[in-house]
Amino acid sequence: MEPVISLSGVTAELGGRPVLRGVDLTVGPGEVVALLGPNGSGKSTSVRAAVSQIPLTGGELRLFGTPVRRFRAWQRLGYVPQRSTAAGGVPATVREVVAAGRLARRGLRPLGRADRAAVRDALDQVGLADRAGDPVDSLSGGQHQRVLIARALTTAPELLIMDEPLAGVDLASQRILADTLREQVERGVAVLVVLHELGPLEPLIDRAVVLSGGRVERVVEHSSELPADHACHPHDELDPSVVPPLQTGIL
Repeated sequence: MEPVISLSGVTAELGGRPVLRGVDLTVGPGEVVALLGPNGSGKSTSVRAAVSQIPLTGGELRLFGTPVRRFRAWQRLGYVPQRSTAAGGVPATVREVVAAGRLARRGLRPLGRADRAAVRDALDQVGLADRAGDPVDSLSGGQHQRVLIARALTTAPELLIMDEPLAGVDLASQRILADTLREQVERGVAVLVVLHELGPLEPLIDRAVVLSGGRVERVVEHSSELPADHACHPHDELDPSVVPPLQTGIL
């Protein structure tokens, strides 16, 4: 079956510095692929390139079989960036931030009945329906992450791309996030997720791709075969691909 996302020989630079050096990566329909590696290995750059936040300097990126330069069906893809704050400093309620996920379908037109229903459903899926009217800056870190995931779910995506969804998240929220992701996988959604540690997501992982120095170091077909030292460590250098994104829009 045709991959939902494929990177072939992809290269990219940040500030003139090569970060990706010929990355090959595919995710098939319904597949869950973890992207692992130490800080500075290019994990976040890879997923940001996949959603066109970072231009490629070489290679090819295809989404659902279409070259990214011609891809327009962004509603088929849900993106969960690294968490800073869910509203990026802009006063907003939980419902307003999640509703921004419908922009890929609606553009700037007012939300209709189907849009409002999609927002309610996404909030239900992450267990935040009772916080819909609350200011997003009143939430905990784990709840912020759940808001970003709900925003990505509003378009019922066929592919979820998630950048460090468990980073800085308490154990209870990690379990809720794992349950939410499990439900998506059971619906046939494909997932590409950047992780430092597999944590509660380990049972869901079909394949792990380990990056090192901007290249694919190895591919592990089952998460149980991963070495214990795959995770990032405090002494790793800061990943140059980590740039706090604006969190109120779909991307």
